Amino acid sequence: MLLASCQRAPTQSSLGLVLERGVLKVGTLYGLTTYYTGASGPEGFEYELAKGFADYLGVKLEIFPYYSLSQSFYHLEQQNLDLLAAELTVTAQRAERFRFGPPYQQVSQKLVYKQGKIWPREVSDLTGQLVVVADSSHTDTLSQLQQQYPELNWQESSDMDSEELMEAVIAEQYDYTITDSNILALMRRRHPELAIGFTLQEPQRVAWAMNKQLDDSLFSALLDYFSTLHQSGRLAALEDKYFGHVRQFNYVDTRLFIQAVDNVLPRFRKLFEGHAGSLDWRLLAAMSYQESHWDPKAKSPTGVRGLMMLTLPTAKDLGVTSRLDAEQSIRGGSKYLQELIRRVPDRIRDPDRIWFALAAYNVGMGHLEDARVLTERQGANPDLWVDVKLRLPMLRQKKHYKTTKYGYARGDEAVTYVSNIRRYYDTLVWLEEQREKQQPQTVPESAPDDEKLQSTD
Repeated sequence: MLLASCQRAPTQSSLGLVLERGVLKVGTLYGLTTYYTGASGPEGFEYELAKGFADYLGVKLEIFPYYSLSQSFYHLEQQNLDLLAAELTVTAQRAERFRFGPPYQQVSQKLVYKQGKIWPREVSDLTGQLVVVADSSHTDTLSQLQQQYPELNWQESSDMDSEELMEAVIAEQYDYTITDSNILALMRRRHPELAIGFTLQEPQRVAWAMNKQLDDSLFSALLDYFSTLHQSGRLAALEDKYFGHVRQFNYVDTRLFIQAVDNVLPRFRKLFEGHAGSLDWRLLAAMSYQESHWDPKAKSPTGVRGLMMLTLPTAKDLGVTSRLDAEQSIRGGSKYLQELIRRVPDRIRDPDRIWFALAAYNVGMGHLEDARVLTERQGANPDLWVDVKLRLPMLRQKKHYKTTKYGYARGDEAVTYVSNIRRYYDTLVWLEEQREKQQPQTVPESAPDDEKLQSTD
């Protein structure tokens, strides 16, 4: 009896603890690719993945956004968090401290400098001030390189994240910084002057981190979750949502668009706002820029004309008497796009629903449906844009289009069309946010309780 009374109760499993608590505690960082508060609430690639895991477990998600990696690592080691989802690259140094889940992305490390400055092509060319995020994988890489280049030196910042350091390079506060390829792809849509010097580290795996002292139960659930994401195509769709449209970068095009936002868009902005209806006016404006570069007299060799490049039959159906009239064109284009959105099957959710409608605006609803049929024939998901956009270019190939209802189409152009609009839209949203921040605002003395950060700090 004495021995029995001294025995400790079995330790509860890590998964059992989460299920009993009814809450999954996930740490992350503020950032473009991780977590931020958007117009409709929490957003971010990592946030959506974490929310999906919580839903998979049948529990609520409690997110803890931190301002630095050192904070997040500390709370993970103290077991204040169940896991850390923060676009973490798996390095040998980190693997000694933490257990990593299955990889879901690959990123490479890029040396960034300002366009117009001397191009550093290798480590020995670095002659200015290099600043990186403290406790990042970039510091691990630099420490390894220092063995080969003893003269290499750098500074680490705990006060600025990767995005801020890139902006500091643009402002010429620092000469160089290092960032991951996925974040850089997004930032270059906002700051086209960000230039790549060279790649410091070949692609590394990105995964969630867990405390090494935990048992295997939560880790096993994580393996099952990501396996389900892969098989369903949900992971590919999420990755496409946040990164699929920024894989390629065109410096001149981005610069011209930003200039047009300042110099041309103000002429038509009220028209886009007034005729957007259920659409975001910025999406309508981005679409118009792709169509005509905001030239109301634009004309293509195929005969489409105006700001929204309407065909003559479509214009007549929409009651547009003059395609060269800016207001009529915008009103007609908005009405037509909204009609295409309504024709997309209800089961297809946003944002894929929007991408399908945009593709149909360019190539026609019939050809879009042909591409969806091809997608289903090949065992992929016809309701996911990430799958259908791979089949649209096949409509140029006889072996494929001869089996479809509507035949040949330039489906590859529709894919480029949608991708460009998404890039213009993202840039326009960011530019509008910057203008709003620059406007004077009245700051309350204290924030309401429901607006305070959910953080353990």
